[in-house]
Amino acid sequence: MNPHVKHIRPLEDYRLEVVFDSGELRRFDLTPYLERGVFARLRNRALFNNARVVAGSIEWPGGLDLSHDTLYLEGTPVSKTEHG
Repeated sequence: MNPHVKHIRPLEDYRLEVVFDSGELRRFDLTPYLERGVFARLRNRALFNNARVVAGSIEWPGGLDLSHDTLYLEGTPVSKTEHG
């Protein structure tokens, strides 16, 4: 079972910095999703930046969400030195 999301931070280039309850940090690139159906709405920066953690996953207003599994498996691990 993959860890749940503990904290997120939207980044400038439609990426999310995701901290999992395991302590791991990953970056998730949402760019490929911006061409898919309802996710196209996230091109609106205000909406994209309004992401929040709900029940261990990420959700946006209007019912858009991404599971913790997707965020973990498709996210790129970030080392503590990369994070700063």
